[in-house]
This record gives sequence, C-alpha cells and structure tokens, in this order.
Amino acid sequence: MTVELFVNGTLMRGLALHHNLDGAEFVEAVRTAPVYRLYSIDDIHPGMFEVETGGVSVTGELYRMSETLRAHVEAGEPPHLYRGPVRLADGRTVDGILFPREIAQDRHKDISEFGDWRAYVASLPGG
Repeated sequence: MTVELFVNGTLMRGLALHHNLDGAEFVEAVRTAPVYRLYSIDDIHPGMFEVETGGVSVTGELYRMSETLRAHVEAGEPPHLYRGPVRLADGRTVDGILFPREIAQDRHKDISEFGDWRAYVASLPGG
C-alpha cells in the first residue's frame, strides 16, 4: 500500500535529509491551509503546528511512498517531530511532519512570517 506524506523542511528536494526519501515519488509542491505556525528549531530544521488563530500557509512538498519507507523516514527524523494530519490549501488532509507546540513556543524562534523553511534559511547570514 502507498501513502502520501507532506514535508516542509530538510526532507525537501535539495536539502540535508532529502536522501531519506530515496524511493519515494515526488507528487507536487503544495501549500498548507493558513492554519499553522512555523518555528526554527535551532536553525537546524523547522517545526510546524496547527493553531486556531493567527496561522499562515506553509510551503512544502508532497511525496508518495510505501508504508515501509514512511516508517524509515520517520525513524530518521530529529527528536520531537511526529506524523500527524496536515490540511492543505486545496482542502485535502494528508499526513505530515509536525512538531509539539509547547516545545516550539517555549524554546524556539517563530519564523511564521516566512512561511517557508528555504526562505528562512536564505535570510540567515551566509544563507
């Protein structure tokens, strides 16, 4: 059985952990519904979570893969990231990689104004 997975950070094409998606099929570039906040987790990877108000649309990519590959991808993710439902701008809900709100808000930088991990990284000195 195949599954779809939304990614919005270092798993995207050309970024550090994209190799973890070897064997997955790139489906399309997508955006979330404007119901998320995006945080930089120590400038290593993003952390995204859903909010009731004040959300933004986040840029990402959708991949199709086997359940076995998805388990491999999840096992290679940094601490605290987990799979959960992500609402896309076109109304679909797919599995995605999320981060606990309580950890992000208490310890990390809100980068929601960028709505895009690549845009945030490009804004950093030397980015």
